[in-house]
Amino acid sequence: MDGKQKIFLLILGIIMVAFAVHYGLDMLAPKEILPENVPVSERTTEEVVPKPENTQKEYVNVFFIGQNDSREEVYKAVKREYDAAVDGSKLRFAINSLIAGPKMNEVSKGVYTEIPAGTEVISIQELPDKAIINLSYDFETGGGTDSLYKRLYQLIKTAKRNSDVPVYLYIEGKSADVIGGEGIMLTQPLSDRSLDG
Repeated sequence: MDGKQKIFLLILGIIMVAFAVHYGLDMLAPKEILPENVPVSERTTEEVVPKPENTQKEYVNVFFIGQNDSREEVYKAVKREYDAAVDGSKLRFAINSLIAGPKMNEVSKGVYTEIPAGTEVISIQELPDKAIINLSYDFETGGGTDSLYKRLYQLIKTAKRNSDVPVYLYIEGKSADVIGGEGIMLTQPLSDRSLDG
């Protein structure tokens, strides 16, 4: 091997070492991520803002019957947690809760209802100046006069507590001015004095 070949091999060796060092360092060093190197599907221009958590709970009062400390029958306001997004209006939620009756834990504490089990809410119409609760015939059947008075007061107290407008009671689409076989007169809109006449 003559001198020219040795020099050529030496230069070739130096070039190969330089390439190896350059590519070796390039592979080990982290690359800078530039916006143009990020795939489009991963880019976002929206700032994600977490929704504020609504920590304040709302409730409606539903009136059932129970006993006070003296073992006298009284109307008991039972709180039910209310969510406008799920339950609609407070009046609608309260009346539906009333018709559904007390929960098991409330029954175990002596709370009960005089509203007959078959009663259905046909509709609740809420207008700017009034609300109309339309119930099935079952509401006025069975139980006698005392039971009928109690269920009417349950309804009146629940409706008044959860509505800002006058509330009217209809049975099967007709204004309930006379209730039940006993012919109880009901003054409308519903109020604490509706059964006085």
